[in-house]
Amino acid sequence: MPNFIGLEEARATLAEIGIAYTARQIKRAADPDASGRRKLPFFVDPIDRRLKIDRDTLLEIYTRCAVNAENSARINPASLRNSVDRTP
Repeated sequence: MPNFIGLEEARATLAEIGIAYTARQIKRAADPDASGRRKLPFFVDPIDRRLKIDRDTLLEIYTRCAVNAENSARINPASLRNSVDRTP
């Protein structure tokens, strides 16, 4: 079941996982750019006319970005595990 949250809740959700943004930074990510696209998939709620995003989608975006960064780094956790000497 989707859990739609507003701008301030999105900011608090990201703060819970260690990503601190100001209210202005979140607002900029939610506002459309010159071509009409948003950085994050916020939408305007048709009833209260406020920006909303699904909480799980927001967390998944940041999780995928973190995994992609780890996978594309020259040094990543998997390469460190393979290089550790395992002799007792």
